[in-house]
Amino acid sequence: MKISYNHESIRLTGRWDKQNKEYATATATGSYIEFCFKGTLATALFNCDNNKYPFPHLWVQIDNGDYTEAMVDNYLKIRTKEDKEHTVKIIFKGTVEEFRRWFSPLESKISFCGVITDTPIKIDEDTRKTIEFVGDSITEGVLTDENYYGESGENKFSIGQFNRVYQDDVTATYAWLTAEKLNLRPIFMGYGAVGVTHSGMGAVPKADEAYPYNFHNSPITHKNSDYIVINHGANDRGGSLENYLDNYEKLLDVIIKMNPESQIISLSAFCGAFHTELGEFIKDYNKKNNTDIFFIDSDGWVPLEPLHPDRDGHKIIAEKLVEILNEIKN
Repeated sequence: MKISYNHESIRLTGRWDKQNKEYATATATGSYIEFCFKGTLATALFNCDNNKYPFPHLWVQIDNGDYTEAMVDNYLKIRTKEDKEHTVKIIFKGTVEEFRRWFSPLESKISFCGVITDTPIKIDEDTRKTIEFVGDSITEGVLTDENYYGESGENKFSIGQFNRVYQDDVTATYAWLTAEKLNLRPIFMGYGAVGVTHSGMGAVPKADEAYPYNFHNSPITHKNSDYIVINHGANDRGGSLENYLDNYEKLLDVIIKMNPESQIISLSAFCGAFHTELGEFIKDYNKKNNTDIFFIDSDGWVPLEPLHPDRDGHKIIAEKLVEILNEIKN
């Protein structure tokens, strides 16, 4: 039988739009689906209307095992050896940054309809605390892996962006690794080229304007996160310090208004942009607004090049971040 995405056997984590009764839609990588069933066969259903090739890539995990990469399609079959209860996890792994992810028609998104299964099983509640990451392409997982080339040494696709579904991996990021190590449930808002001062790839608005929404005309509905980590600055370093701090303040105002009980963490850009000035600004902001934003200076954690850390670079960042956040978390 076919069950809807809002069935008790299914759980969605991340920035999901649920205004459509037929499917839930996410455009932010790191959003994920979990569902439980009994038997040996289940089929996850997706609506791929308006999606542009190459389609987004997914990680598929069964019973907390290894990940397998797949491209989103209308049907994704899960076949198991044992006839028992199973849990499936499907993660929005990566996509093409420049495809439309904010305004309709959405060219790169995951629209999850539900599952076909004979025996759906109610999924256990996830009682872990949540941590939200608000950032740019680094948070999204852009370029964690090397380029993919054909046998002749030439790029397989006409433009490098088409390789991004293979090169990008949100689960390799400092953010995902940090959440795993701290046993927190992650929520992602990372879009390529977005900054606090300007819009980015896929027509995504600048950070403070985008934060309240899953995408255009889709207000966020997920519960407030326990922790919110902000990592913005790499895409703002070409402008003035004054403009950066003015817009960073706007982002803080929006996030705090929407998440009054959350612990906010300001993590400076890994490239070192405005790191000293941002730390001083956070001190002043806390005094002025009677807040307790925690500032972390990441300057020097990883080399300046490449701008987008690879897998090893993200691991280094996560190790340092976990050590600091453990003190806050405990």
